[in-house]
Amino acid sequence: MIQSFKKIVKVELAFYTIIAILSLFASCKKETASKTLAHHLETPSTIALPSEEKEPSKAFKNYWYAGEAEISSYKLEQARYGEIRSGQAVLIYVTEDFLPDVQVKADGQSANNVSVLKLNATKKFNTGIYPYSIMQSTFYPVSNNKHAIKISSSMQEWCGHVYSQLNNKAQFEVMSHSYFEGEADKSFNLDKTILENELWTQLRIDPKSLPTGDIEIIPSFEYTRLRHVPIKAYKASATMQNNVYSISYPELNRTLSITFNPNFPYDILSWEEAFKSGFGANAKVLKTKATKLKTIKSAYWGKNSNKDEILRKELQLK
Repeated sequence: MIQSFKKIVKVELAFYTIIAILSLFASCKKETASKTLAHHLETPSTIALPSEEKEPSKAFKNYWYAGEAEISSYKLEQARYGEIRSGQAVLIYVTEDFLPDVQVKADGQSANNVSVLKLNATKKFNTGIYPYSIMQSTFYPVSNNKHAIKISSSMQEWCGHVYSQLNNKAQFEVMSHSYFEGEADKSFNLDKTILENELWTQLRIDPKSLPTGDIEIIPSFEYTRLRHVPIKAYKASATMQNNVYSISYPELNRTLSITFNPNFPYDILSWEEAFKSGFGANAKVLKTKATKLKTIKSAYWGKNSNKDEILRKELQLK
């Protein structure tokens, strides 16, 4: 009887030992998977996006959750068709509740909503007799640990208008529409990588989190449209020196430098973008420049009466 009892105890001990070993192995596999997932967020030099969500600081909440947008106007010198054009640019930053599945602004509050920092970046300039109007919208999670949920871009001028949109799903899902024959209606997927459009919002949350080193970036939708290059990732080199963040695209012969306030709220003071402008052999590298004129905080969506036009004067907008 005693011998039988000892055998049962030994069998049970062996059984639980095996279970413990398997559990340890499984936990190691989970840890490995977690490290692999974090690795996918890295660039060859630095981490592009933090792997853990951080609670926004008190200063961030006081500034960005006050029920107002930040509106900044800029004097614009835009390269187009081999010449520099005078114009104006406006950056409108505002936080919103965003629906992660359908990827639109939420009508009401919900625990399932994602808090995003939205950037509507606009440009207006003339090319001879006809005007250009460009707008890019970026919806970037305040958590600063994921890629932009959505990016859209539109461009209007007298020849026609074009539109592109990226949705962050299992892959980046891109659709593009144009009046040009070779660029008409397209839909395709891209592997996830750094988006130039999202860097302008990531900078406003934490400049230190911006990727540096040799990386791959999908250029801004504005640039790909103006230069008629494919929307895809290109090799790039990014650096941070003091309060200037710079990107160089060797294959595109293009550089971008953003100068920002080194102190919170890290507002953008100016930027420069150099790339070839013009046609064929006559194309030459010109530099687009934007310099800040004025920044205001305003719930602009309610400022839509004639008397509110005085705010445009304050922003020095024509």
